[in-house]
Amino acid sequence: MKLSNTLVAALLASTAFATASQACEITLRSSDTHPDGYPTVEAVKHMGTLLQERSDGRICVEVFHSAQLGEEKDTIEQTQLGVIDLNRVSLGPFNNIIEETKVFSLPYIFSGTDHMHKVVDGSVGDQILAEFENHNLVGLAYFDGGSRSFYNSQKPITSIDDIKGLKFRVMQSDVFVDMVDALGGNATPLPYGEVYSSIQTGVIDGAENNWPSFESSGHFEVAGHYTLDQHLIVPEILVMSQASWGKLSADDQALVRQAAKDSVPVMRDLWAAREAASEAKVRAAGVAIIDDIDKQPFMDAMIPVYEKHVTSDKLKALVEAIRAVN
Repeated sequence: MKLSNTLVAALLASTAFATASQACEITLRSSDTHPDGYPTVEAVKHMGTLLQERSDGRICVEVFHSAQLGEEKDTIEQTQLGVIDLNRVSLGPFNNIIEETKVFSLPYIFSGTDHMHKVVDGSVGDQILAEFENHNLVGLAYFDGGSRSFYNSQKPITSIDDIKGLKFRVMQSDVFVDMVDALGGNATPLPYGEVYSSIQTGVIDGAENNWPSFESSGHFEVAGHYTLDQHLIVPEILVMSQASWGKLSADDQALVRQAAKDSVPVMRDLWAAREAASEAKVRAAGVAIIDDIDKQPFMDAMIPVYEKHVTSDKLKALVEAIRAVN
């Protein structure tokens, strides 16, 4: 098998950190595309602290933030191969790999953040986590990804008509592509790290994301119009390589599961604080925020997306189960 550049980078990075982790019997390498200090990064660090304490120093976690090991699509493959042990990824890139994850990426499937929390913390969340085991991965926990909304460099979006013809970056997910197409825009799948320069050079007009990502990526510097249509509330997920998981004893597996679970409330607190801080920074920078938009036409336009992607009885049952959660 020919090694990709990102795979080679991961191997070199793990070697570079070997000296720092000599005190630990087991060092789990964790990837995240977000920068140091971001809530997901800090949550996995917290998980590592818990693991180290509860294992009497035997198990450590080394977090490689800022896409040091590659963009999400590449790191998913590396995690499936066992090169990366832990990986914090948005559920979007999994939509074309694990069909059941599509339901969490459906536009307007969640009525709000509280609804999403109740769903992922319940039986539906557990059912979807279990599906990862069929793909050389172990699903450990859900993190927050905030509400995703459209931003662009061209004009304010005050209605669905304003989206027509605009080129928007989306994650490499058919659901995301079809969502933008259904609104009349032109969907352009791109790695997260290419968005800033692509907006700056006019390759795309904009993208869609949450407040912290819009701010931390610097996208607000090149996309001065942000419309809070809140079309998606997609959870993030923390997964582990099944190969790495299999090397742990049953007791250590239990420690990892519990530490991951215990990192969730910490992440949610950090997320709420970061979301407020990012919003304040973006507003202070003078970005035009459209927050009084009528969402109903956006929701109505999603009917074909549901019809295309929610086809099996299993997915239909999951959608109904999500909508039944109060």
